[in-house]
Amino acid sequence: MDIRIESLLEGAVRASGVVAIIDVFRAFTTAAVALANGATRITMVASVEEAVALRSQGIGQICMGEVGGRPVDGFDFSNSPFDLSKTDLSGLAIIQRTSAGTQGIVTAARAAEHMFAASLVTATATARGMRSLAPGQITLVAMGEEGKRRSTEDEICALYLRNLLEGRPGNADAARHMILSGGEVVKFNDPSRPWLIPDDVPFSLNIDHYDFAIKVSIEDGFPVARKFEA
Repeated sequence: MDIRIESLLEGAVRASGVVAIIDVFRAFTTAAVALANGATRITMVASVEEAVALRSQGIGQICMGEVGGRPVDGFDFSNSPFDLSKTDLSGLAIIQRTSAGTQGIVTAARAAEHMFAASLVTATATARGMRSLAPGQITLVAMGEEGKRRSTEDEICALYLRNLLEGRPGNADAARHMILSGGEVVKFNDPSRPWLIPDDVPFSLNIDHYDFAIKVSIEDGFPVARKFEA
């Protein structure tokens, strides 16, 4: 099993084999919350317009996500896992658009044999799910900030997943410490960015909070995420 770590959108372009697209702050933490709270599926798209159009067509009932980190007018929910955690989504289908995570999913869909949407809250389940597919090639893609700038949390998550995939135990405390020392966390306490919720940080760093992975398959031309329990 060969494991390669890539970063940003160009890394998603190069991804092959069994692929994990990583977005800790906050897309795929939020996706995990949605599925844990009863959502049946999450269709992941690149644009706001596409999300709204799919909702109007009945592909999903709920639009969630952000543009540049900010909530989107006309969306039902933003990209805050903490806020979404209070909502019962039983039986609902979601459409998600974000600036990093879903962009990576749409991009990586071109070449991936199998694909996962990964974050720390589903880390062990994601590694278990990827290994269950007996992969020859694994690509871990740390999406970073808007898919353009590397971020501590996604890079650390990639290393954490690699350790698990190679049979080594992850050090959750060390991973959290490194991320909390990074510059990305500061933004959540910046009063000039009120759209960033401070409670999203500890929520996103609750490693292995969920015992399921998020597997993404192409359905009717769209990447669709569902719970996956290997």
